[in-house]
Amino acid sequence: MSWAPSVCRTREAALVYMDRSGGLQKFTEDCKRYNESNHSYAVYRFVISINPTDITELDATLGNYILHEPMRAAQIFQSVCDTAIKTLSLIESYQKESQINVVLRLTHLPDLPAYHLNLDEFPMNYKSQRLCMLKGVVIAMSTVTKYTQGARFLCSEKNCPFSEGFRYIRVHIPGATESATIRTDFVCSLCSSLLREDMKYRVLGEKQVVELLDSRALQIFQGHSTNIGYCELKSYAVFVRDELINKMKIGARYRVVGIPVCGPNGPHISVCIEANNIHQYIEESPSAISKPFQSLLSVAMSSPWIFTGILANMFASQVIPIGVYNTLKLCILLSLVQTGKDDEGSGSFLDLLAVTSDALVVDRLMSYSICLVPRGVRHSASNDLFATVMKDIRGSGAASIQAGSALMARGGICFTGDLRLHKKDKLDHLQSVLESRSTSVFIPGKKYGEDVNHQVCIPVQSNFWSYVDSCPKKQGHRESTFIGQVDISVVPSNLLDAFGMFIYCDETSDKHSSLSLVHHNLQRAVSPETCIYPASQLYTTQDYERLIAFAKNIQVNMSKKSETLIHGYYLASRRVRTDTHGSTMPASALRHLQFCFLCTTKCFIPREAL
Repeated sequence: MSWAPSVCRTREAALVYMDRSGGLQKFTEDCKRYNESNHSYAVYRFVISINPTDITELDATLGNYILHEPMRAAQIFQSVCDTAIKTLSLIESYQKESQINVVLRLTHLPDLPAYHLNLDEFPMNYKSQRLCMLKGVVIAMSTVTKYTQGARFLCSEKNCPFSEGFRYIRVHIPGATESATIRTDFVCSLCSSLLREDMKYRVLGEKQVVELLDSRALQIFQGHSTNIGYCELKSYAVFVRDELINKMKIGARYRVVGIPVCGPNGPHISVCIEANNIHQYIEESPSAISKPFQSLLSVAMSSPWIFTGILANMFASQVIPIGVYNTLKLCILLSLVQTGKDDEGSGSFLDLLAVTSDALVVDRLMSYSICLVPRGVRHSASNDLFATVMKDIRGSGAASIQAGSALMARGGICFTGDLRLHKKDKLDHLQSVLESRSTSVFIPGKKYGEDVNHQVCIPVQSNFWSYVDSCPKKQGHRESTFIGQVDISVVPSNLLDAFGMFIYCDETSDKHSSLSLVHHNLQRAVSPETCIYPASQLYTTQDYERLIAFAKNIQVNMSKKSETLIHGYYLASRRVRTDTHGSTMPASALRHLQFCFLCTTKCFIPREAL
């Protein structure tokens, strides 16, 4: 009989916690809403927020149940709710404890290895029904569908006492399929007759299937693997229900608390996650730049341009010589610091379009640069740039929106490569996205089992980098040209105006630059691991990563002098645009110019931010 005091103690602890955390007040308000409703209920659903740390300090046994036996913990809170309803007469039509459906919504889990779920671990403990935590990026999301949240069954034998009342109540439990809640072969425990469902009391909820890719797999999208087309990416299927619906966005990064279960994945069986709670994952930013850059900044404080100029001059010395393509390198740095904080869109974007006579060098420079931010994605022409729709392979028949390269690069950089390799319809779509910062997908209702069609609008929160080769392979001889003479007819003028920065790169006319490139490439080919320049050892790639992560979070305000200068540009641009013989200056040019001011200030890093 030693278990009886233990059960009473845990129930008392659950009641005390609900009282202290405000859960008891919310519970009584929910009961009042049920009691005042004109509908008849067979199932009363209550969501209780649980802080594992607080409840473990209150009662270690109950805290252990919540972390490792959540179903048992839910039964304890169910018993507490049953006693409260009966004692206080909160719901007049309430009859039995089985009518209560308690959902314990955990705020977090202990940040310990035992609570982290990884697909590369074997064997996986998915049968324990305990809670775990995983971090990942949303790569696909289905439309919202219905599922059975709860149902009432009655014995089909009229003379059986269970042919009425609320003896047989079935509710959805984490990891259960629809057939576990609703079936036609349930039998009465008293007379063994078949049970029939009372359709009047069926309760429907909403569910959504989200595919989550482990954050560590993002490196493959940066172009590190040459066989990316042959890679099979394993993702988690996360089942999101009711209050958690639409809390996740495609391309964003989240921390999910849930219970791993074994579920269908097309023709196979795979590990799925029943989400208990969802939080957006924000990666911590460094508190300061590295020591070498701090020393350099202290020397260069006399001018706001010296430090930024040195940064651009030495940037990417691992892949191209120092002093080559400085304008492009400066623009790349400005775009990098204008990326969002992890998955949060910055609200202002700085897209780059470079026209070059040496596409290989520019491609190498941009490929190196996208690896300096957590969300840098190199787009492959064989993949989709934005989003596509396909049928969910898990049997629901719903439409599933698959993320393309631009959505995977949310809060980062999407490197599209040479624009000449893209078809006209793709370039038109890219122009539309650059102007509106959103894309839309059409979901035909008839194809996916719905009555109406849907148009889903998805925000695109990434910077785009592209280049155009001004000397195609069919052109044998290359001549030096001025920026006004370069042929960029392959790029539509509207698309050209949509990019925030247009950079013309031509180092072939400079004999010193050409020799530097040849010398650098030969040395890298002979000794790939050798640092050619001392600056590469003093200011490493990791130093630039830390600098960018720190600088992009600096809050920059426009000074009065800068606002006056921008206003002057605005008035001048209005005269230029209204003049019939004037320049075709795009209206977005001033906005991009303002972004350049802000980004340059971030790269300079004010002294008070150190």
